[in-house]
Amino acid sequence: MAKSSSLNVRVVEGRALPAKDVSGSSDPYCIVKVDDEVVARTATIWRSLSPFWGEEYTMHLPLDFHHLAFYVLDEDTVGHDDVIGKISLSREAIAADPRGIDSWINLSPVDPDAEVQGEICLAVQMLEDVRGRCLRCHVLQARDLAPRDITGTSDPFARVFWGSQSLETSTIKKTRFPHWDEVLELREMPGSSSPLRVELWDWDMVGRNDFLGMVEFSPQVLQQNPPNGWFRLLPFPGAEEDSGGSLGALRLKVRLTEDRILPSWYYQPLRELLMESVLGPAEEDAASPLAVLEELTSGDCRQELATKLVKLFLGQGLTGPFLDYLTQREVARTTDPNTLFRSNSLASKSMEQFMKLVGMPYLHEVLRPLINRIFEEKKYMELDPCKMDLGRTRRISFKGASSEEHVREASLGLLTGYLEPIVDAIVGSVGRCPPAMRLAFKQLRQRVEERFPQAEHKDQHADPQTSRSLLLLAKAVQSLGNLGQQLGQGKELWMAPLHPFLLQSISRVRDFLDQLVDVDGKEDVGGPARALVPPSVTIREGYLLKRKEEPSGLATCFAFKKHYFWLSGETLSYSKSPEWQMRSSILVSHIRAVERVDEGAFQLPNVLQVVTQDGTGALHTTYLQCKNVNELNQWLSALRKASAPNPNKLATCHPGAFRSAHWTCCLQAERSAAGCSRTHSAVTLGDWSDPLDPDAETQMVYRQLLLGRDQLRVKFLEDSNMDTTPEADTEKGSSATEGACPDALARQRETAARLLEVLADLDQAHEEFQQQEQGKVAPGPLRP
Repeated sequence: MAKSSSLNVRVVEGRALPAKDVSGSSDPYCIVKVDDEVVARTATIWRSLSPFWGEEYTMHLPLDFHHLAFYVLDEDTVGHDDVIGKISLSREAIAADPRGIDSWINLSPVDPDAEVQGEICLAVQMLEDVRGRCLRCHVLQARDLAPRDITGTSDPFARVFWGSQSLETSTIKKTRFPHWDEVLELREMPGSSSPLRVELWDWDMVGRNDFLGMVEFSPQVLQQNPPNGWFRLLPFPGAEEDSGGSLGALRLKVRLTEDRILPSWYYQPLRELLMESVLGPAEEDAASPLAVLEELTSGDCRQELATKLVKLFLGQGLTGPFLDYLTQREVARTTDPNTLFRSNSLASKSMEQFMKLVGMPYLHEVLRPLINRIFEEKKYMELDPCKMDLGRTRRISFKGASSEEHVREASLGLLTGYLEPIVDAIVGSVGRCPPAMRLAFKQLRQRVEERFPQAEHKDQHADPQTSRSLLLLAKAVQSLGNLGQQLGQGKELWMAPLHPFLLQSISRVRDFLDQLVDVDGKEDVGGPARALVPPSVTIREGYLLKRKEEPSGLATCFAFKKHYFWLSGETLSYSKSPEWQMRSSILVSHIRAVERVDEGAFQLPNVLQVVTQDGTGALHTTYLQCKNVNELNQWLSALRKASAPNPNKLATCHPGAFRSAHWTCCLQAERSAAGCSRTHSAVTLGDWSDPLDPDAETQMVYRQLLLGRDQLRVKFLEDSNMDTTPEADTEKGSSATEGACPDALARQRETAARLLEVLADLDQAHEEFQQQEQGKVAPGPLRP
C-alpha cells in the first residue's frame, strides 16, 4: 500500500502592508517555503500596499514534512530586498480541518531566533558508577543548518546543558554540515532530575553569536529511552510573536491531502460504478453515480474532483464518452447558448481540466516560439490612454517627448506584428491538435446544435511590461475566439485600432474551427494510457548554464556554459542552441539524484545537480544553473518525475561541490565521501504532465464521497419507505428530487445505496491496513 501527501497552496492577496520605499509604497512579492526550502516565488506587484497575486501551487511532499512558511518581501533594484514579515503554519494546523485553511492571517516579524532549520545527530547514554550518575552525550554531526554568514555558511558549535552544568564542542568553520564526533560527559548534581538541552550556535568573532536551533529531552525520556539518532532543531519557545496586524496580512488558501492508496482491486467496484454513468444511455439522468456525485460537491472541491475524474477516464480511454455525458447534462440545463460552461458545474470544470491536461503540450508547441520572442524583445506596447507611460517612451527613444498618438501608432504596429504570426500559428495547427481534443470539440458542437438549432444561435463560441503586452495580445486573440461578436462594445473602446485586423482574421478562425471538428469519431484517440506524455515527447526545454564536475582552470563564472536543454522521459539532451543539430545526452534511466546546490558552492544562485551512475557504478555530477528560483523548482520537479521509476536512488548527497580538494558543504576531503544531506526525490510540483494514477484518483473520489456520505443518506435514503407518489414528493420539496417521477426517485435511491455499499467496503479495507500498520493485526494478504 502506497502513501501520498500533497499540499495545495493559493497565495491570494495582501492588505495593509507597510511602505518600504521613499515613495510611500512597496513592491511586494511572496516566497513560499516547505521545511525551510523555497518551493515558489510569486510575481512582484509594483507600487502596491494591497497586492493581488492569485497564484496557485500544488506540491507533492513526504508525509513527514513539518511546516509551511510565507515570507513577504519588498523588491529593491539596488541592495538587498527588505523583509516585511512572514506567516508560519505547522503541518498539524493545516491538517486540523480537511477543508484546509481559507482566511486572512496577520504577518509576524521575522525573528532570527525563530529562523532555524536542520537536524542534529546525537547518541545519549545514562551511566552509573561509584560517583553517581553520569550523562554521556555523543554529539556526532548536524546537517542543513541555517546560513548565518554572508558567505552562505556558518561556524557552528554545540552547547550541552544538564542541570547547572554545561559543556561545548569545538567550532567547525565555514560549514552548514559540521562533523564533531565529540563525547561530552556531565555529572548529575544533587537535587531533582533535569532535562537535557542541546543548543547549536554560529560563532562570530565580532558581536554576539547567532542562534541555530535546539533540542530538549525530558528526564523521563533520558531514563526510559535515551536519544539516539537524528532530531529536528527547534526555535526558542515563544521566539515568534504576532504583530497585531501592524505588518499587514495575507489571504491564503492551504489544503493538505494525505492518503493511503490501497491495492488496485479495492477500487474496482467504485470505478465500475463511475464508468457505468458514461456507458449507459446518452440522456439526462439524475440517477447516475456521476450525477449524484456532482450534487454532493461544490466550490473548490468540484475543481479538484473534475481533475481526478478527467485523469481517471483518460486512463480508461473513456474521456470522449465522459465529456459527452457531461456536455449533454450541461446543454439540457441551459436556456441560453451564450451561458454554456459559464457556471461552476462539473461539466465546465471537467472541460477546463481536460483542456489543460491534454492540450498543454499542443499549446506549448504552437505558441512557445512566439511567446519566447515577446519575452526576449521586451517592446513597450500600450493602447489604453490611462496606462500609457510617456516618460518610459522618452527614456527608451532618446528623441524627446512622444505624444499619445505616436505611442498608440507605434504600439499598434508592434501588436499587429505579433498578432499576425500568432493567428498564422493557430489556424495552421489543425494537424497538431490532439485527436482526443478534436473529438471532444466535435461532440460539443453536435450537442449544442441539437439543443439550439435556430439560425440566430450559429457560431457563438464561447516583468510588468511583458505581462501587459501579453494581456493586450490575449484580449485580441479572445476577440477572435469569440468571432468578433463584441467588437466595438464594452469598456475597452481603446482597442478599436486593432478592429480592422481582427475583422480580417475572423473568417480564417471560423475555417480553423470547422477544420478542427472535422474528425472521424471512430479515429483512435489514444485508448487506455498510463501517462499523459509519451516517454519520447519533450516535457520541458529551455536555456540553462551547464558545468561538469571535473576540475577546471577557469573562474566559476566562465566554467558554466550556456546550452539549450530538452527533457523527455528517456533523455536529458542539450546543444549550443535549439537549431544545433549535434546533441549530447544524459540517459534519464541513469539518474540517481536531482538536488539543489548551495549558493556557496560556486557563489551562484539557482543551481541544481544531476547525479548519474555509469555502467561501472561510478557517480558523475552535472551542475545546471537556472534563471530564477521558479525555473529551478520546475526543472527539479520535471527531472525527479522523469527519473521516478529508477532503481538505486541515492538516500544522501552533497549539496556543495568538490573543490580545492574538499567538499564545500561538509569539508570532507574524500571525493567519494558519503553525502551529508538527505535527498528530496519525493518533493515535486503538480502539473499537467503528471503520470496517470487510477488508484490515487479513485481514492480522491472516495474521499469526496466520504465528505458527502451523510448528505447522501439524507437526500436519497432516509425517506425510502415513504410514499413516492408525485403528491408526496411535492410536499417534501426536496431540491434533489423535486419534480422527479417515482421511477427516477427509485433509481436515485438504488444508486445511493450502491455508493454507500462501496464506501463501506473501502472503509473496512482502510481500517484493516491501519490496524496492520499499528501492529494490532498480523500483516498478510487482505481480502481481494
